[in-house]
Amino acid sequence: MADPFPPPRMATVGGLADLQAEAHKEAFEQGLAEGREAGRAEVRAQVERLGGMFYDLAKPFEALDAEVERELLTLAMTLARQIVRRELKADPTQIIGIIREAIAALPVAAREVRVHLHPEDAAVVREYLAPTESERAWAIVEDPVMARGGCQISTTTSRIDARMETRLGAILSELLGTERHNDGARGGAAT
Repeated sequence: MADPFPPPRMATVGGLADLQAEAHKEAFEQGLAEGREAGRAEVRAQVERLGGMFYDLAKPFEALDAEVERELLTLAMTLARQIVRRELKADPTQIIGIIREAIAALPVAAREVRVHLHPEDAAVVREYLAPTESERAWAIVEDPVMARGGCQISTTTSRIDARMETRLGAILSELLGTERHNDGARGGAAT
């Protein structure tokens, strides 16, 4: 029968060296794995900190972008107004085309058509334009508050806003792809 408790074997120098080498290898691999995981955790923490810093750095630029956009829009509007004023001084009859375009946007059944104009534009229109037979009759209403180069057309049921600011706002909105204009700001839009 076999002895249930075999006699302990004596460790040999070679066996102890092998055991020590295996223990050293296991400890090295465990330390290496723990070190790598600690390194990854440190890198993740650094990346998160850098991401937060970049986000914080981008915030002022977002605000600056919005401010620059507003300033450019203001500059574009100012330049456009100056160009329109200059063109009106060079050829004041340009208001006639604006009036005709706005009146053409009215519904066919529109009655009591009134064209609100700056007094200087009204004088030009009276001098150079009388409604033709194909155009409906309309009355000029002088409005000193109205800026030169624009008009408002009103009837008993409709209103066309063809003021210079409205037309410029509509053009800039289309160029910028935004909805920066107020209700009724679309040039030639009837209400």
